[in-house]
Amino acid sequence: MKKGCLIIVAIVVIIGLGLFSWVKGAYNGMVESEESVTTAWSNVETQYQRRADLIPNLVATVKGYASHESETLEAVVAARSKATQVTIDPSNMTVEQLKEYQAAQGELSTALGKLIAITEAYPDLKANENFQELQAQLEGTENRINEARRSYNEVAQSYNVKIRQFPTNILAGIFNFNVKEKFAAEAGAEKAPTVEF
Repeated sequence: MKKGCLIIVAIVVIIGLGLFSWVKGAYNGMVESEESVTTAWSNVETQYQRRADLIPNLVATVKGYASHESETLEAVVAARSKATQVTIDPSNMTVEQLKEYQAAQGELSTALGKLIAITEAYPDLKANENFQELQAQLEGTENRINEARRSYNEVAQSYNVKIRQFPTNILAGIFNFNVKEKFAAEAGAEKAPTVEF
């Protein structure tokens, strides 16, 4: 009888240790994945901040050549201000917050596009070395933003898959690991632009 009880206790202990080991590994894996999402989000914000930091110099350079384009310059400054005020906590991000963030960044992109477009009317500005350098940095930053967003979406997808797969999804629910929102294409991006000659 004693031998049978010891075997049962040993089996229970082994199963318990195995279960504990699995829970520990699954939990730590979810924490690691969530930290990767947070880091990727920080990289997105860093690139948007880099763009925001370039804008004052770009506006000042354009202002020297096209001071009567004040409406466009003011729109860029206002859009920059709005874009830098919208912040998101990646651990509690909602669809609405991400859409608000994307909208603010989109407004800034639109305003910058208008600013760059008006420079076509100013050949001296286009030839200005400072402007050319700022424009090149801005273009590079836009590429970095796209890459950071793509990277964030990949990390968020990996995390989301991890916390939604069985049986990890049970632990994710218990420990409050939630699905992370991803960047989506802006409204209207699915339509090809009309080109007229």
